Amino acid sequence: MSKVTPISGFPEYLPSDRIVEQQFLDVIRETFELHGFASIETRAVEPIDRLSNQGEDADKEIYAVRRLGAPVEEKSDLGLHFDLTVPFARYVLEHAGKLAFPFRRYQIQKVWRGERPQEGRYREFTQADIDIVGDGTLPFHYEVELPLVIADAFSKLPIPPFRIQVNNRQIPEGFYRGLGIEDVTSVLRIVDKLDKIGPDKVTQLLTGGGDTAAPAGPQLSAETAKQVLRLAEISSTDASFVEQVRALGVQHEILDEGLERLAAIMTAANEHAPGLLVADLKIARGLDYYTGTVYETQLIGHESYGSICSGGRYDSLASDGKTTYPGVGISIGVSRLIARLFSQGLVKGSRSTPTAVLVALNNEDERADAMRTAAALRARNIPVEVAPAAAKFGKQIKFADRRGIPFVWFTTENGAEVKDIRSGDQVPADPATWAPPAQDVRPSIETPQENS
Repeated sequence: MSKVTPISGFPEYLPSDRIVEQQFLDVIRETFELHGFASIETRAVEPIDRLSNQGEDADKEIYAVRRLGAPVEEKSDLGLHFDLTVPFARYVLEHAGKLAFPFRRYQIQKVWRGERPQEGRYREFTQADIDIVGDGTLPFHYEVELPLVIADAFSKLPIPPFRIQVNNRQIPEGFYRGLGIEDVTSVLRIVDKLDKIGPDKVTQLLTGGGDTAAPAGPQLSAETAKQVLRLAEISSTDASFVEQVRALGVQHEILDEGLERLAAIMTAANEHAPGLLVADLKIARGLDYYTGTVYETQLIGHESYGSICSGGRYDSLASDGKTTYPGVGISIGVSRLIARLFSQGLVKGSRSTPTAVLVALNNEDERADAMRTAAALRARNIPVEVAPAAAKFGKQIKFADRRGIPFVWFTTENGAEVKDIRSGDQVPADPATWAPPAQDVRPSIETPQENS
């Protein structure tokens, strides 16, 4: 038998960590539903030509699907989806006649991406998306709504403070056109790397300087590149960014519209989620399909880790030639988020099993009665299991303790009793009426603050 070794980039969780993940997913799902989003699921594969048309690096990220026994000359035309937005656009086109627009959907699924594995970047991971899609048109106010939904979800999770960075791609596009830049897309992609490579390298890429083996780039003048970076440096927690942009002296009608829309988002944010949104004009998002507002989210104190939630407005991703279905969406990188929390010791499961009560056995003849006791407790939604074998009570208590089960149920000459193995307290109990404290019924997420 071959040696079992882990595969890099494909995370697997122990039971206590899986409890954390499931509770995060429950909170996210419940929040999405609270805001009126309906659940869907899409297939794992899409045509490669649809997936590969979403940015310069898309081809590198796609895992092609091919039968092991297929002839060598048989070309693979299917790939595993690398996000949930592209499959959702196809889903809208395929089912448009059965959907009510504007259609509000949430989707929590695995995705696959040809990443170089590192902390928080996996080849297989879970995303949680929300999108709102219109039939022909989609009002701007939905771009205001989506980051507030995310702020609501994150405020319920045991995570560090966070900030949602917001921009509107019309701002850099209009600004660049006002500077006379024609290759707007290339400049956007370069500026989107600012946090990763720094302003000096961005300047080299914009002006065509630096590595002679690298692509020539947009070949901007040094002064134009400075103006591009000045725009990217602007941020504010209110609408004051508008005057900062105006002070740069660039004029364009697309810029005007972008500034107006981003100002509306910041005004609403300060009413409903004060301090949580930041207008950050360097945020661009690399994918080609974004056309308006774009979002990224960082954990404060963990900025070097990058974004754990991102998205934006897209106007042309879903179109059948007759009707275009514009949308706006945002995606939580669930695996990426909890990976950071685990690596920093910020969260853990309170126990490794949902079981709250272990029914102990004096001997195997009592197993039938023990199963009846367990059934009576489960009927009242108390998670229970029966001991795997009759043994000394000390051994059965150790079994419960190793798994974090807080209560052990005993049958004595005087009737049933329950022992809290953490405190040592032991009390008489009736399976028809006894219940553990509410906080012990289900496992919970513990944080360092709770244990200090």
